[in-house]
This record gives sequence, structure tokens and C-alpha cells, in this order.
Amino acid sequence: MLTDSERFAFSAWRIHAFASTGNAYDAVQTDESIAAGDTLLVLDDRVVGVAMTWPFAITAVPGKLHAVCEPGADETLGHIEKALAVPDGSIARACRLARTLGFAIDAGLVPLLSEPLARDGVD
Repeated sequence: MLTDSERFAFSAWRIHAFASTGNAYDAVQTDESIAAGDTLLVLDDRVVGVAMTWPFAITAVPGKLHAVCEPGADETLGHIEKALAVPDGSIARACRLARTLGFAIDAGLVPLLSEPLARDGVD
């Protein structure tokens, strides 16, 4: 039998799919079921993003989502996530989805990703 801490020792990865980046942006602003750090997916625009007050794209083309600022010299994904007030791992999860779908990741984020995520091709 699992204890309470074993039973709840997981984290959910929520992905919300939209018809356009404009729809994604609007939904983040109005739908309380979309939490900071959730992944936003717009297949037709080849965009993956992260939900927060100002939702941002991790893909090369942001559409109507905000683009990520160029990271500083010693900045890590953890620094960016903390500055943007999204949960740890939110950006890496979004990048994993983008890579799986074959979408180009924002060039500023690529150097911060672990090796498998940073590769151009899908494994």
C-alpha cells in the first residue's frame, strides 16, 4: 500500500492546445484553469510556449506570445524560470515538446538546454 507521500509524489504536466497564438494569449489571461508554468501548444503556428502573466514562446517564432529575452552570461534555465515566476522545469518541458514535434527552439535558449534537448534533430 502506498503512503500519502508516495501516492502524491508526482507532478502533472498540463498542455493546453489552441488554434492560434492569439487564442493562447487570451486564454491565459482569462481561464483560471491555466496555471503558471503550463505548456501552451499551437500546432498550426509551430509554437510552444509557457503560461504566466505574460505568456512566452520557447520556439523561434513566438507569434502573439512574448519572446524570451537574450539570457545573460551566466544565466541558467533556473534563473529565467525564477525571474518569470514559473515552476522549475517549465521551460525544459516545453522545449522537450517542441523538439519532439520538430519545432525550432529560440536560439537564445538552445545553449541553456541539456544536450539531448539542444540538438537540432528529433531523436
